[in-house]
Amino acid sequence: MDDTLREALATGRELYRQKEYVRAEPHLARIAEAKLPYADVYNMLGVVYHDVGQFSKAQACFEEALRINPGYTEASLNLAVTYNDMGRYAEARDLYLGALTSSTRPGGKLDSFVMGKLANMYADIAEVFASAGAFDEAIAEYRRALALRPTFIDLRLRLAQALRDAGRAEEALRELRAILAQNADYLPARLSLGLTLFSTGDHAASLAELEGILAAHPDHPRAKVYRDMIREHASRPKP
Repeated sequence: MDDTLREALATGRELYRQKEYVRAEPHLARIAEAKLPYADVYNMLGVVYHDVGQFSKAQACFEEALRINPGYTEASLNLAVTYNDMGRYAEARDLYLGALTSSTRPGGKLDSFVMGKLANMYADIAEVFASAGAFDEAIAEYRRALALRPTFIDLRLRLAQALRDAGRAEEALRELRAILAQNADYLPARLSLGLTLFSTGDHAASLAELEGILAAHPDHPRAKVYRDMIREHASRPKP
């Protein structure tokens, strides 16, 4: 490598680390144009292109990174995200599983960063299933995510909501109470608990939960709406 390319590589990597993606792109592209076998350069270029929505170019870069280094977990995960954004969900899932398998093979250890990223990717797949009404599949994906990151309460909340939407309210309540045992002040879980209790017909417990939120947060808009909804429902004459 000549000095000009060496300088382009150093500059591109530094700008990328600073998240100056637009400025980093021409420097990294020079390395790629020179056909130098630097997998991290192609991975960085893929991230740059993905960031601006050029998914086809991002895909090509991540695939080249993996051609150079088939065991490059970060590139696999980034390619999986790109496939997911392109609607290629089956291929994305295969890559997630492949990254997980390769990262946990004998002699290897799945590091914290990879586990967190994989957990969020499973959750992204679950969101697609949930939005299509495929709640059993969504629940399975959320559980995979939580197997990797059991302390991610936002993921557990999404699991609880999918369980509620699937008509499995008692399971949803267990998940919500697990969240609140971990963080009693997590308002999204308290709100969801109030709604889920309402869905079971326990209107008094639902109202008590929402009143408790408003005692601590008097101006919370959603808690007010939900409380007033329950009060209005309770005031209706019984058929």
